[in-house]
Amino acid sequence: MATYPPRSLRHEYDLYVENEIESYKDSVPRSTLLSIGDEAVARLRQQEQLALDEMVLWDEVDRIIKLRLRVPSYQSWRRRRLRMLEKYRRPEHWGIQPTDALVRAIRPRAEAHVLVAGENVHDAVLYFAANGCEVTAVEREEEVIDRVMSAAAAVGLAQRVHGSACDLGRWAPQIPLSAVVCTPAAFRGLCADERARVIALLQGATEAGGVHVVETAAVGQPTMTLEELTTRYVGWDISVECNIATAGTFLARKSPS
Repeated sequence: MATYPPRSLRHEYDLYVENEIESYKDSVPRSTLLSIGDEAVARLRQQEQLALDEMVLWDEVDRIIKLRLRVPSYQSWRRRRLRMLEKYRRPEHWGIQPTDALVRAIRPRAEAHVLVAGENVHDAVLYFAANGCEVTAVEREEEVIDRVMSAAAAVGLAQRVHGSACDLGRWAPQIPLSAVVCTPAAFRGLCADERARVIALLQGATEAGGVHVVETAAVGQPTMTLEELTTRYVGWDISVECNIATAGTFLARKSPS
């Protein structure tokens, strides 16, 4: 399985500083940037900097902007970031209960890749990303994916979240999956044969011991039934948690090969 080394907090800090500086540059008029450039040249000359090449100059410009913005030191930022990450790792922060199926069935780890498909995926995506997973969100509405990516960026998790604005029938995994989470909308619009093909594709891409959590809709809604899901997961360790009528949460764990 392809693995992802945990991103260091130092790397995240460098990205944070870079984003703050670039956002500032985009927000001020050109005359302000030119004045900062003049200040940078003056400072470098005071330091008897002989090689005033473009790279050195822009580094000094960035340093001046960082001071103006009062960007916190790495140690200050690190302490705050660790407190925030601890809060984000808790499912309750995202409106998910510790007793929910996806929390109990899926144990997040840094090298895991989780697929979350369907509508209302925002909370699950951020929960898994906060716990170190690489997460791919698939939803046919581009606006939904944009909201997910914006939310991930707002809490510093964008580097772990990947979005794909398409229906699940046109999406194909590029690397092995550790877990799959699907809401009823994930299979909307797909006929029985298409659903079978998608499930087979996801099963084949799931590593041994991987988990699929599929929510089903209430009676009368056009989606897969628990009966259909059961027939698709022969050989997997299956459990079902029913809610109302025939709606429920279908859980399947892939047997070790």
